[in-house]
Amino acid sequence: MSSDPANTKPNPPERSDSSSSSSAETQGIHSPVPIRPRLPNRKSSGTLIVPRDSSQVGPLEPELEPDDVRAMSPRRTSEDIEVMGREAREELHKHARALQDSLLMIFNRIEAVKEEHDKLDSHNKFLQKYIGDLMSTSKITSTNRGRK
Repeated sequence: MSSDPANTKPNPPERSDSSSSSSAETQGIHSPVPIRPRLPNRKSSGTLIVPRDSSQVGPLEPELEPDDVRAMSPRRTSEDIEVMGREAREELHKHARALQDSLLMIFNRIEAVKEEHDKLDSHNKFLQKYIGDLMSTSKITSTNRGRK
């Protein structure tokens, strides 16, 4: 081997089997730290509160830029609101009618069960009286037979 510096090759890094590694080796292994993307700047939607002593009545309709939050929400006309209200009322009426019909069916069933109960109760009382009469007549006939 010659000791000429021009022919000298750099020594490759030595690898060790231990879990510790030099800081020079680990610098190339780390991935870059992720950077959070910036959010677009938007104008504040501002307050819609109007002081009592203000001469302005009703909501203000300012000029809205395309990136303004208020410009992104859909606007409904009074006709749309009326249609939505009418549909909601119709649905409520249908639901109320269904509940009333269901309640009426339950009431009719209760009345039928009550009538059946009263009928069975009167038959039960009749049978109790009949059995009582039979028992008293059997006592009378049994005492008459014992005297003969």
